[in-house]
Amino acid sequence: MRRYLVAGNWKMNMGPAAGCQLTAEVQDLLKGRALKGDVLVCPPYLTIPAVSEIAKGEPVLLGAQNCSDQEKGAYTGQVSVDMLKEAGVQYVIIAHSERREYQKETDDQFVAKINRIHQAGLKAIFCFGEVLGERKEGRAEEVVRQQLQGVLPKLEFANAYNTVLAYEPVWAIGTGETATPEQAQEIHAFTRGVVSELMGKEVADFMRILYGGSCKPGNARELIGLPDVDGGLIGGAALKAEDFVGIIDGAESGQN
Repeated sequence: MRRYLVAGNWKMNMGPAAGCQLTAEVQDLLKGRALKGDVLVCPPYLTIPAVSEIAKGEPVLLGAQNCSDQEKGAYTGQVSVDMLKEAGVQYVIIAHSERREYQKETDDQFVAKINRIHQAGLKAIFCFGEVLGERKEGRAEEVVRQQLQGVLPKLEFANAYNTVLAYEPVWAIGTGETATPEQAQEIHAFTRGVVSELMGKEVADFMRILYGGSCKPGNARELIGLPDVDGGLIGGAALKAEDFVGIIDGAESGQN
């Protein structure tokens, strides 16, 4: 059985002091609980060293929101995988929809980044998903397949345990549109089928696929209890300890 993963992507929020406070609150709310899955927080780069003193995997793990596709050198403003590893990071988010849209990052960059992540012994969370226009045109599955095909077959070291997928229904984030549980399950099942074609059925059966839409305490149990939804990549709700733990509670009950 796949363990769920609830990952909080803090985006450009939470400096070191606020990040430490939030992480400590989450740890306190989860204290003494034997969870059925994994919990991850992904602070901004500047906040990672402070949070690493708290997020040591009991039960909160530490992640990063991005990394460089280069090993080291004259790349002003970039942060390497080895630096993140030294800081205590265990997971790195790659290809988030905001990186695709604002930084125009490409499949080749995603491949290079994920290969470096795996070489360092870390785990990658690879994001994908269609925008509103593509969904309305009926091209959701076409776009998802294209994004997965552009990266997964090119990875040198990927397996079901060092790679997590995160489906982002970009069309349902801040647009007024809503993704139903049925739509989430449908695209997650389709994704698992594509992974089976590209990497084999065994990898597809064990690889975790997260839902990156608007997951909240009120709908977490329903979403994460779906057959092919293995957790959530959480945005705004990850910035409040009670909301984030509420989603974890939903994930826990969804495993029954």
